[in-house]
Amino acid sequence: MAIKIDDSNPDYLAIRLSGKLTAEDYEDFVPKVESIVQDKGSIRILMTMIDFHGWEMAAAWEDTKFGMRHFHDIERLAMIGEKAWQHGMSVFCKPFTKAKIRYFDSSEAAEAERWIAD
Repeated sequence: MAIKIDDSNPDYLAIRLSGKLTAEDYEDFVPKVESIVQDKGSIRILMTMIDFHGWEMAAAWEDTKFGMRHFHDIERLAMIGEKAWQHGMSVFCKPFTKAKIRYFDSSEAAEAERWIAD
């Protein structure tokens, strides 16, 4: 699975993306996150992209639907990445959510964790 979820931190949901996401990845991911949103209301997400290569077309559509459905549910989104296009994603995402979004280079992971937990 290219999406791994860690909900052990009470302050935020940690999501790790790797490889190329498929629509099947969202079949497990979406219900888990929706359950967390239902329990907590708004959430914060720390998303780490390591060796991440983007989405297949069907997965991109699933991601778009997820973002539209949870427009108001995500309070903050910290994106940790390795490549310039991943930084561009943080700008691209802004119209699709009410979340405060910040991008951090992989060398700034500790700063991202502090920001998401504030």
